[in-house]
Amino acid sequence: MPVISHRGAMMPPSPIRKLVPFADAAKKRGTKVYHLNIGQPDIETPKAILDAVRHTDMKVLEYSPSPGFESYRKKLVEYYGRNGINLTPSQIIVTAGGSEAIMFAIQSCLDPGDEIIIPEPFYANYNGFSTSSGVKVVPIPSSIENGFALPSIEAFEKAVTTNTKAIMICNPNNPTGYLYSAEELNILKEICLKHDLFLFSDEAYREFCYDGRKHISAMTLEGLEENAILLDTISKRYSACGGRIGAFITRNQQVLDAAMKFAQARLSPPSFAQILGEAAVDLPANYFDEVHAEYNSRRDLLVKRLQAMPGVKCPCPGGAFYAMAQLPVHDSEKFCQWLLESFSHNGATVMMAPAAGFYATPGKGKNEVRLAYVLNTDDINAAMDCLEAALKEYKN
Repeated sequence: MPVISHRGAMMPPSPIRKLVPFADAAKKRGTKVYHLNIGQPDIETPKAILDAVRHTDMKVLEYSPSPGFESYRKKLVEYYGRNGINLTPSQIIVTAGGSEAIMFAIQSCLDPGDEIIIPEPFYANYNGFSTSSGVKVVPIPSSIENGFALPSIEAFEKAVTTNTKAIMICNPNNPTGYLYSAEELNILKEICLKHDLFLFSDEAYREFCYDGRKHISAMTLEGLEENAILLDTISKRYSACGGRIGAFITRNQQVLDAAMKFAQARLSPPSFAQILGEAAVDLPANYFDEVHAEYNSRRDLLVKRLQAMPGVKCPCPGGAFYAMAQLPVHDSEKFCQWLLESFSHNGATVMMAPAAGFYATPGKGKNEVRLAYVLNTDDINAAMDCLEAALKEYKN
């Protein structure tokens, strides 16, 4: 029998989706499942941007240009300009979601055997995309004790080797919700300039910052123009995850030229979703006000409920719509599977993402989970009722 590739064997499973079969089985048994495992918002996609697609007068659904429609890239220049990021359309390559932007960055800037430093826990697909490219992830642990703040500059210096080519961050962070400060970003800038490294900055959750704090983009760090690569997506911003439209952005022309070859090889990004994304830039300036307020209330409720449970530790996230919680269990993956296979409370249960899959260091995150507060407050309350009852019943 033919044997699969080493790459295929080493590809890690998604901690976000690996328990889906158990959730499906629970639903077939009649159990309601509250999905806090995945960042799929329940907020409606704006009607105006869906209408832009519905009303498109298109006779032939043609390929779009490999870098994306020029009209959309010009609109993105407007959007980023409003966020203090000055660009030209030629510095933007439209991608099939943020995932493709991440792959373009890794494959354009690193060779097999090269290393990328990532503070952990981190978005699990960074590990998957690195593995599929033959790139070694070098994790630097952050701690729940200080809310998953950026590790020390000494920790980064210790991790740098002759094979190190890049540092990857997500700001605000998935899975922790941590929002990096100007001081922390300047530390990263110093390290990248000292060691001639790329800084990959995933800024998918730019709009979701709380407690009066503002997002600072890596693209605004003076002196890092040749090092910074911005990875972005409309998925969370406009509750349009199925659109699969993102952006790969840099001022480094050599990197742009390399990434363009990958863009040409995959032909083009989706046409309809670019039309949707273009219309999104013209949404009213106050569009995010209501959305932001809703996520803020969800965060406050989720964290309050978690922190009130005996043995649970949950720092309050400063951004995105995720929280990491430490539970009084030995193995969160077994616990999360048990929730779906053997537990119900008032005919319902809760699905969370076991946190070990967000770490590269073996043994880390074994008693932690990621929760996405993407459901309305009534559902979050009901989900927390399930979790609270489950922790009382569960036998380690």
